Amino acid sequence: MIGKVRHRTRHYASHWAQDGRLYAVLSACGFSLKAVFVKLAYAAGPVEPLTLLALRMAFALPLFLWLAWKSAGPDAKALTAADVARIFGLACLGYYLSSLFDFYGLRSITAGLERLILYLYPTLVLLLQAWRTRHWPHARAWQAMSICYVGLAIAFANDLHQAGQGASVLAGSAWVFASAVTYALYYVGTGEMVSRIGSMRLSGLAGTASCLLVLGHFALFGETQALMATPAGVWTNAALMAVLSTALPIYWLALAIQRLGAGNAAAVGTLGPVMTVFAAWLLLGEALSLPQLAGLALVMVGVTRLKPASASKGEAVPLNRAEAVGK
Repeated sequence: MIGKVRHRTRHYASHWAQDGRLYAVLSACGFSLKAVFVKLAYAAGPVEPLTLLALRMAFALPLFLWLAWKSAGPDAKALTAADVARIFGLACLGYYLSSLFDFYGLRSITAGLERLILYLYPTLVLLLQAWRTRHWPHARAWQAMSICYVGLAIAFANDLHQAGQGASVLAGSAWVFASAVTYALYYVGTGEMVSRIGSMRLSGLAGTASCLLVLGHFALFGETQALMATPAGVWTNAALMAVLSTALPIYWLALAIQRLGAGNAAAVGTLGPVMTVFAAWLLLGEALSLPQLAGLALVMVGVTRLKPASASKGEAVPLNRAEAVGK
């Protein structure tokens, strides 16, 4: 009996790997655990957000270099000086400032609320694109955005009530919302670069550039002398975050898109906030309440309505390119 179960498990795992579903689930799991690793690192000992981000990027740098190397085939276009400047600009927004703001916010809000706020980035992208093109969203999009923000308001009110420190939750939420804004700006700027050099190569190059920016920032303004006194638990969680919630999910998602198509891979990615909420409940002991689950459901419904229902294999999906470049 046990042998049959093992055989079936291997069969399903192999089948899911071949059609891409396994990689899409692994990617969603990896991205969803990022906030949990941050919270665990803060619980492991006193550490500043900049120090924690620098550790994450130091561990991630070789992995980003590997991604850049692996994705640069013989037919890859040579980078111009303008390309390098754009990559550093995108890195500053998407991996550097957005991550730093997020780490500041996670000091005072739950991982579940953080993921819900970040998950609103498609609504911000839609508004930024509307402002750029002067074509305002249609009624369905406004309805979807309204659903998203009603859901966030419910979850936010729940956290505000449970925390008992309104100012702290407000400040943390503001930091994370700033992270979502900078990430939306990063997303808007990736369109031309993704079509020119590819999402995987852009992830590797922008990730490498962001590592250099973060490590340079830390060298100038960070507490370098106290780095070696940082508790081992902080180092461990930073390393796990770099591998399991940064580099590998990007690679897994690229494999999923190759096999499933962008639209179907995106559909699996909507599991991310749910995974974060339950991982935070299981690993961090964060409360799991009905208002929080109701807010989560509304945000997910709203974001799903912003995205196309389906897309053909290999087709780019608006409002979902950001997952393919590593949030």
